[in-house]
Amino acid sequence: MRRFGYKQSNSDQTLFLESQKGKITVLIIYVDDMVITGDDNDEIGRLQQQLASEFEMKDLGDLKYFLGLRGVARGRSGIFLCQRKYVLDLLTKTSLLDCRPIDTPIEENHKLAEHPDQGSTYRATYQRLDGRLIYLSHTRADVAYAVSVVS
Repeated sequence: MRRFGYKQSNSDQTLFLESQKGKITVLIIYVDDMVITGDDNDEIGRLQQQLASEFEMKDLGDLKYFLGLRGVARGRSGIFLCQRKYVLDLLTKTSLLDCRPIDTPIEENHKLAEHPDQGSTYRATYQRLDGRLIYLSHTRADVAYAVSVVS
């Protein structure tokens, strides 16, 4: 991607950016899936041609699904992302599908502590759940604080 004039993001090694004349083109790659977006249609077309000359590619059209984000929709005020299926799968895997939602998932400045009658925690299971919650917090700012506390 650097050979094509793109700069690799410092915060996400799979994200590449290119900017010309006030317009931007963005490419994000995950294994064999990629999303190309931006406001420079000419550059997007050029990038697609360059990539297609080196890799077997299929253009799936407008983004509808990417890495657990189902229901990617465009509107006048922006792009809207939905992780409903991801949340339902997560609740099902953790046997919490019948839980009751609350407005504030954790009180501010909450301190976690061990309790004498607390059962043991399976570290790998906890870490796996924590990672899934971190991914969920990308589109659910309302749970980001609680997730950071338990992380």
